[in-house]
Amino acid sequence: MDKKELLHKTALKYRNDMVKFASDLVKIPSFSCKEGPLVERIKKEMIKVGFDKVKIDAMGNIIGFLGKGKKKIMMDAHIDTVGIGDPKAWKINPFAGLVKNGHIYGRGATDQKLSMVPMVYAAKMIKELGLEGDYTLMVVGSVMEEDCDGLPILHIVNKEKIRPDFVVITEPTDLKVYRGHRGRMEMKVVTKGRSCHASAPERGDNAVVKMADITKEITALNKRLKNDKFIGKGTVAVTSIECKTPSLNAVPDECTIYLDRRLTVGETLKSSVAEIKRLPSVKKAKASVEVLQYSETAWTGLKVGQEKYFPTWVLPENHKLVQAGARAAAIALKKKPVIDRWVFSTNGVASAGRLGIPTIGFGPSNEIYAHTVNENMPIDHLVKAAVFYAALPGEL
Repeated sequence: MDKKELLHKTALKYRNDMVKFASDLVKIPSFSCKEGPLVERIKKEMIKVGFDKVKIDAMGNIIGFLGKGKKKIMMDAHIDTVGIGDPKAWKINPFAGLVKNGHIYGRGATDQKLSMVPMVYAAKMIKELGLEGDYTLMVVGSVMEEDCDGLPILHIVNKEKIRPDFVVITEPTDLKVYRGHRGRMEMKVVTKGRSCHASAPERGDNAVVKMADITKEITALNKRLKNDKFIGKGTVAVTSIECKTPSLNAVPDECTIYLDRRLTVGETLKSSVAEIKRLPSVKKAKASVEVLQYSETAWTGLKVGQEKYFPTWVLPENHKLVQAGARAAAIALKKKPVIDRWVFSTNGVASAGRLGIPTIGFGPSNEIYAHTVNENMPIDHLVKAAVFYAALPGEL
């Protein structure tokens, strides 16, 4: 039996174990900053399948180590999820771990804690089939990504001093090989005014009225932003607005809008702030423009934070990691894989965008289900993804 068939046969042998593990993970809520119970469940499974070492770091990320070779390969799945929104919008219990018609349903099934399942069992397959080599495999369940993508990887590399040579992000790719995505950043624009009684508005200086022209110019800016053939177009959107006013019968003296800025190739924090500051309406209103800061406490009690700037990244298609990923995907899928990019943002903004570590993506399920009430994981995707993760180190 050749390597490809042996990998598939072994993955199928552990199909039921993977389904049980996946269902258990869905049953344990793991909102950002509250991932502790899920980490303990993952640790139990990592020990069961035979990782050489299991570490929970100061931030609460869990890392399973296999091998002691020279090349260090990190595979990452963030295990935190967004909330469930309106409970009435769900046709199922989002935490029941429902297995039905070849799928596993619930919050986090797609995005993306169930990617832990094939990574963990890939390690078992590697040991069982004697596929260890001159590499160290690190399987990461990262926390707080939904709050601040990239932050857990920065912590692992900069604080824990664990730096891989290659990174695989396992966010959903529908079993395609991804090699980049747009970056993003969050900004706010603030206008100041002068309050007065609303019965005589001419006595004041209305901060909300000042902001009206700014929002129009920012929206119109979309037509002039850069476009990249592969990664896509830069965008900017006003996502929230608030004001400060003494009462509902007073002119507001401060107004703030928040911006989501998606960054294509060639767009940076500096250039994106500058283009907002240059707008005539911003200059006229003497508005301030600044990048937001993230600050929060991890489930372990550690205080963490960073500037909310997440750089664009792209790995060339001819890079050896992309090509190794394509070969591993061909083994997993038994056909030539599609090579593409994500629409949304991932922990790759840190591994590739900030740290310059070669990074690709390969994950089960489809990103269209992320953050929806229809989140699901096809069971056959778990099996195929396990084959990919077990095959990749050898292809590198």
